[in-house]
Amino acid sequence: MPSIMPVHHLHLLLPFALPSAADAATALHGLESAALDKLLARATLEERVIGEDFQRTLPHERWIARRFDAVAPADRLYADDAPLAPFMLLADGGTPGDASWACIEPVHVRIAHDHLVLIDPDTLGVHTEEARALLQTARPVIEALGVTLQAPTPLRWYVSGEALGTLAGASPLRATGRNIEIWLPHEARTGERSRAWMKLQNEVQMAWFEHPLNIERESRGLPAINSIWLHAQGAMRPVTSPFARVMSDAAATRGLALAAGVKPSMPPESFASLPKDDAQGTTLVELNAFSAPFIEQDWARWNASLKALESGWFAPALQALGDGSLGRLSLTLCGDTGSVTLSVTRADLRKFWRRRPIAALFIE
Repeated sequence: MPSIMPVHHLHLLLPFALPSAADAATALHGLESAALDKLLARATLEERVIGEDFQRTLPHERWIARRFDAVAPADRLYADDAPLAPFMLLADGGTPGDASWACIEPVHVRIAHDHLVLIDPDTLGVHTEEARALLQTARPVIEALGVTLQAPTPLRWYVSGEALGTLAGASPLRATGRNIEIWLPHEARTGERSRAWMKLQNEVQMAWFEHPLNIERESRGLPAINSIWLHAQGAMRPVTSPFARVMSDAAATRGLALAAGVKPSMPPESFASLPKDDAQGTTLVELNAFSAPFIEQDWARWNASLKALESGWFAPALQALGDGSLGRLSLTLCGDTGSVTLSVTRADLRKFWRRRPIAALFIE
């Protein structure tokens, strides 16, 4: 009697895995990725999204929002939409209800020669107690403006209120390192700058100006926390999961899974640590190894991250496809504007005539 091959589909979501074509040569210098090269060469290209230079959301955010059907039909004309804040709030332990929520994060805005630049929030090294002190000062200022605030985690807060209107805000990592002028929140339908948000932001900035915590940070050579950043506004809506299992440490992805009735878990350290069962359906694993080096343009570290994924994920996944213990592998690789999704099966591995170098995927 023939053995039954486990039906298992693994989908890897890889934010910031695609440098621009201009950065490709530096990013790939000296890289040995035989397994990934073979997977990409044999795979079928399922989707390619080029994206645009001034889109406010990131391609992996748009991809996950659409896979869970989190974008309302009336908003699907807006290719930039990823209304993920209520799902992030749910993942963080808050209660989104039916209201519209936006995520706000404490940030540092640096004064350049003739403009302001947003610094990557993850590089600020804000400790929990520091964040709580800032929140204690900001909360009464925010609530005095008639805005509801939930802060289930120290560094991600959520605001809701009719005064805020319908805002289009840029993801922090989309605006990081750039002149913030074009990335500031505006009314989604009219494109006009939001006066309500500007007032809220200014009030918080004044409350934090010369805050003892910031004075102490600057005495240690650390940047002051001098502003807040808004993004991902939207309202909770019914969603469905195309994945039987979801493994991610991203609040948006975890919240979408929870809202769809799928209990998320943290991503395993390697392919070998995946649950050993014959579960039907697709397992989504979001691996976030590339974000920091991509944003910092540290291509040596980006290269090292790819090498680690080669040994921990791509090589064992290739072997599993070959021996039949993995039925299908899908890869969604994202940059900061576009993405590609490919899928490969055991049968595809025999299609030796297929050739697709990794550089061919880079998005101009």
